[in-house]
Amino acid sequence: MKHFLLAASALPALAIAAPAQKDVAYDIVEGLTTEVGQRLAGTEAEARARDWAVVKLKALGFSNVRVETYDMPVWVRGVETAEIMSPYPQKLIVTALGNSGSTGPAGLTLPVIGFESLDALKAADPAVVKGKIVFVSHAMKAAQDGSSYGPSGQARRAGPSIASKMGAAAIVIRSIGTDMSRAPHTGVQMWADGAKPIPAGALSVSDAENLQRMLARGKPVTMKLVLTPQNIGPQQSGNVIAEVPGTDPAAGLVLIGGHLDSWDLGTGAVDDAAGVAITAAAAKAILDSGKKPRRTIRVVWWGAEEVGGNGGDDYVKRHQAEPHALAAESDFGADRIWRLDVKLPDNAKALGDRLGAALAPLGINKSKQVAQGGADVETLIAAGVPGIDLQQDGTRYFDLHHTPEDTLDKIDPLQLQQNVAAWTIMLEHVANAPEDLMSGQAAKP
Repeated sequence: MKHFLLAASALPALAIAAPAQKDVAYDIVEGLTTEVGQRLAGTEAEARARDWAVVKLKALGFSNVRVETYDMPVWVRGVETAEIMSPYPQKLIVTALGNSGSTGPAGLTLPVIGFESLDALKAADPAVVKGKIVFVSHAMKAAQDGSSYGPSGQARRAGPSIASKMGAAAIVIRSIGTDMSRAPHTGVQMWADGAKPIPAGALSVSDAENLQRMLARGKPVTMKLVLTPQNIGPQQSGNVIAEVPGTDPAAGLVLIGGHLDSWDLGTGAVDDAAGVAITAAAAKAILDSGKKPRRTIRVVWWGAEEVGGNGGDDYVKRHQAEPHALAAESDFGADRIWRLDVKLPDNAKALGDRLGAALAPLGINKSKQVAQGGADVETLIAAGVPGIDLQQDGTRYFDLHHTPEDTLDKIDPLQLQQNVAAWTIMLEHVANAPEDLMSGQAAKP
């Protein structure tokens, strides 16, 4: 990846202290991944993360630091093994998908039936699927904007329910990732109405390709699959909230943040310790400037994003009636920001133009795309709250996404610094913009 050194002359006065703010962001990522580690939603680890976050945000000088809790159903993984019994005996690397059913401790030893795509599975005769372990392969290609995730991810999101309704005993998919490794990618899937939960796993990309080669040889393939996850009932999750108070309550809130929870295979550095760190470090830059912003900046570290966006839903339920001037989140890793998307009221078009000019020296181009936000703010933006997307380079993101490889060493400090500088510039402009950002439905840029 190309490294982007930041020239102080390219930044406004508030962002000149980028190295110091880089240290704030890196310190948050390092601390969260080292002192807490994996943070599966609704577990004791996520609760420790909330406690850690409160201490950290107070130490950084934020105001009104608090936790808003909610209950949610919680799924946890158990034993995870896959082994080809015949005709080519060998072990494969597998991980359970969120909400997977269980094989029981004895596992299932059954024939494998393979499909090159989800569409091929849909078109199959249920009679040839019934009672077998379905294997769905596909190919996900890297893209800077991450656009391949939507269509490729359907194998994970919809595949288990489709296989279940067709009578399959279990399903394994090729991991939704762009790497060539033995690190499997987990991720959530929800059972469709009428679909009985069955064991559902993801093979590492390397092992999935190996299984494809076995099936291509034309001999019957038998797999032993052991997945023993459990549903442990309602547990507590929560959002951590902190603020930089503004001077004009009538001007509305600027809502920013990332999600505190992570999947439980790695330590969640890229997804999404980086996001909470980038946004908090930028807000601290505003706080440390000594000049109060016009608008209050609200930093939220959402809980339970990975398993269904529970934290974002709870935030909307509690706070949707409050005046939000803008919403933005960071949840696509820590590599450099390359594109600015906006969704602003017609009367604030000049703000978008000013932002485009201010961010250009960092190698960020203003696009004609309309900001949509990520999982935790998209509901607010869809309802008319203005939004800004600072789009990160996702070329390598899906090499790491939801895998054991999502660890601190994957964070590039220089690219993290560029993110913090860009967010600081954005906050400086938006929090102090003279325009009325709540004057009706947001328009196209």
